[in-house]
Amino acid sequence: LYHGNGGIERVTNLLSRLFEQPLLTHKHAVLSLLHHLAEEDPGDADIVGLDAPQTDVGSLHQNSAGVSDTSLQGLDGPHAFGDAFPATTFPQLPTRAAPPSQLSTPVAHGERKDLSRNGRMNPPETHQHDDSTATNTTKPTETSLLHDLPFTLQGLSSTHLPFSSPSTLDLPPSLPLPVISLLHTLAEPSLLYRVLSAFVESRDEGLVGQSLRSATGMELRSYLGLIATLEGEIRRAIATVNPNEPRGGIGKAGVTLKRCVVWTREATMGLRLMSLMAEEAKTRKGGQLITMIHSFSSSLGDPFVAAFAERMLVHVTRPFYDMLRQWIYNGELSDPYHEFFVHKESSQPDGAGLVDPRRAPATSVWEDKYKLETIMIPSIVTEEFARKVFLIGKSLNFIRYGCGDSAWVEAYCKDASRELHYGDTATLETSIDEAYKTTMARLIDLMDNKFQLFEHLKALKKYLLLGQGDFIVLLMESLASSLDRPAGSQYRHTLTAQLEYAIRGSNAQYDSAEVLRRLDARLLNEESHGKIGWDVFTLEYKVDAPVDVVITPWASKQYLAVFSYLWRIKRVEFALGSTWRRCKTGARGVLATIDDNQSKDWKSARCCIAEMIHFVNQLQYYILFEVIEAGWNQLQAAITKPGATLDDLIGAHTAYLKAITHKALLGSSRLSVTGTRDDSLIIQLHHILKTMLAYKDVVDGLYSFSVAEFTRRQEQNARHETGTAKGRGGHTREDELRSPSPTVAATRKHLHPAAHSNINRPESPFPISTGALAATSAADSNDSILPALRQRLGDLSMDFREQVNALLGDLMVQPDADMKFLGVVMNFNDVYSPKKKKKEKVGKTAGLTSMTETEREKGVAMGKEVDRKRETGTETEGERENLKRKEKEKEREGRKEDGGEREREREKEKEKGKEKGKGNGKETGREKDGQESEKEKRKKEP
Repeated sequence: LYHGNGGIERVTNLLSRLFEQPLLTHKHAVLSLLHHLAEEDPGDADIVGLDAPQTDVGSLHQNSAGVSDTSLQGLDGPHAFGDAFPATTFPQLPTRAAPPSQLSTPVAHGERKDLSRNGRMNPPETHQHDDSTATNTTKPTETSLLHDLPFTLQGLSSTHLPFSSPSTLDLPPSLPLPVISLLHTLAEPSLLYRVLSAFVESRDEGLVGQSLRSATGMELRSYLGLIATLEGEIRRAIATVNPNEPRGGIGKAGVTLKRCVVWTREATMGLRLMSLMAEEAKTRKGGQLITMIHSFSSSLGDPFVAAFAERMLVHVTRPFYDMLRQWIYNGELSDPYHEFFVHKESSQPDGAGLVDPRRAPATSVWEDKYKLETIMIPSIVTEEFARKVFLIGKSLNFIRYGCGDSAWVEAYCKDASRELHYGDTATLETSIDEAYKTTMARLIDLMDNKFQLFEHLKALKKYLLLGQGDFIVLLMESLASSLDRPAGSQYRHTLTAQLEYAIRGSNAQYDSAEVLRRLDARLLNEESHGKIGWDVFTLEYKVDAPVDVVITPWASKQYLAVFSYLWRIKRVEFALGSTWRRCKTGARGVLATIDDNQSKDWKSARCCIAEMIHFVNQLQYYILFEVIEAGWNQLQAAITKPGATLDDLIGAHTAYLKAITHKALLGSSRLSVTGTRDDSLIIQLHHILKTMLAYKDVVDGLYSFSVAEFTRRQEQNARHETGTAKGRGGHTREDELRSPSPTVAATRKHLHPAAHSNINRPESPFPISTGALAATSAADSNDSILPALRQRLGDLSMDFREQVNALLGDLMVQPDADMKFLGVVMNFNDVYSPKKKKKEKVGKTAGLTSMTETEREKGVAMGKEVDRKRETGTETEGERENLKRKEKEKEREGRKEDGGEREREREKEKEKGKEKGKGNGKETGREKDGQESEKEKRKKEP
């Protein structure tokens, strides 16, 4: 009857009709029936106002909720139920005279005492009149359920609501479905409380996890405070229960199961959130756990959930902020369980207790001691903020241990340290910014003033990048004669003495003693067989901690590679300059008396040398000014920028070296279709420099030949004059053959240096075999040397042009604008014809190409095997004969090709001479006679 508003209207209508008939004989029985029905229906909360007690239970604040009594004003009158069921109605019902079998048995006071003593209210017994039988209800009443509810909410078993297992609560099966639904709702906080209690009592190896358990325990204590308040309300309500009223009057007492559901709703939601956090905490730690809790406050949109998560974060983040404070103010990492986003690397990376000796100590302290773990950065801070924090602590740690300035760190910690906690974002950001500026300024000041980092960078540029020109020129002049000898005959003390001489004779003497003390000359630790001093000599600049944080071992290797590269170019420039000066000086002396045949050779030789000098000068200008100086300006701008950090210095210096190695053709390589590196720019440039040195040697041989010819003519003229004076008739050709000039041997040495030296130089410009040299006997006349020199000069000049064309073609396709500019400068007047290598055809010739590549690989492997056997002395006699036979065949083919080319050139010259001779005729002959007579007069002059 009481279900919903319709039931209320029906009951009201029934009562009004009963009041209209005062003479009903069974009025008492009707009222007893209604009373019995009222006890069976638990929906009394719909008609009884719910006024929740105003309680304050710590962090779980409960709000009153329910339905007001004013909802009943729409009935027949505001006091309708008061008239029908007055306070004294039920005690007065048994006063009517009737047989004992027709009267209901009232609840005695003794039973009420049992209620307060046993904590349980027995259901009332009712008797129906006449033929109706007595009905005994064995199901628990709402009062008894309310009495057991505080125990159940604390996770304890009770009489009617026992726990059969840690996660199972048994409900009485005889209860109606509405009551079962309410008990299901009330069972959730009970089970959650048991789970969370076990979570709080468990152990966790982590400071943040322990803080989460502590915060959960505080919330559970607040929950128990709510249960205590609820229990007090239940006890007061049970104490006022009237067994003669419907349901014992529990609805009027102000406490029902539905009200308990409403009062524990927010507490249940809090327990639910803590249960989720406890479940996620099993697989997370540190910053990950903080991120998970913070996600509840920022992504769900529920104000209660956000406020609850924020309250939890205040307690959970305390260990995190303690570690943060130690890191940014003291430079120490206090993280025993690896929960902070800064991770300390192990000092034994190889697992054997050994630190890598190739890495400098300071480099390890700065780059390898601490790492930033991005997955451990909590969402309460940004990644940029975390990187700034990481840099602050790492800088303080480096100042303490790398720079040895722990006193400043201790003073800074005392002055700037302050407490950090969650929620105070403005104070945190201010503290981080101040710590960042102070720490970076101190570190840069130490590196600049105390350890003179910038002075060392300038010294590296001056000495290893050839920035100090007078020092390099004087060093090269003093070492030239020594470095021409084999590498095995070089001595460290000789090189050091020449280095000291170059320092004292140049502006390098005005540098600080600290810089000059670090400069040293040494030989490369390479295989010196077949090499000369130029190939193994290098300068070294030594740096120590903490400067090696910026000038790392990798940077030192890069400087060494760049110096070797620039030293090789400078050597070629020095050699070409020496030859050019000799030619210009000889033009006013020895070379002024040469004949027309040699003058053409010298003219072409001087033009080619000038072309090579132009190439080397443009290459040096490009490297020293367009590459090194431009990179140095960028480096200066980066290290002098306000607010620059040590990481900025390291990054700028690394970019500076990479730009040099890339733009100076050291790191730029163009892979061919076959995947080989034979056409890389540095290898092409190396071949060009070798060709220049070979050409310089041949020009020196031509100069020696011209000097020999000059000497021979002088001796011939002297003998002729002596013979004429004695009446012998002068000097004959037979006398000249019997006593050849001693300078011819020197000319042959320049022409075939491999035959006159024990040095088997791999870059020798004269790859002439021993058999060919054996064929050249001492009886060869001087006329056989000049054609060989002329042919060699022409071949090397042609090779130089082809190599330059190939290099310029590769520079044209480079993506870097500076490298393209180098090609433009070298070919500013279009004297060269840059060519690009064509890609191999694909299709029908693919099989032939692959066969050719296979044969080439086999040939290379066979050549390496032959060289290995020759070096180890395991070469057989048959292999030697085969190799000699192949060399002779190659020489014959080369001679045939050279002879054919020479014949064609002679025929062309003859045709040109015939055409010119038609017009000149006798005049040409007279001019030649006049020139010869002039030359004879000059020879006779002292």
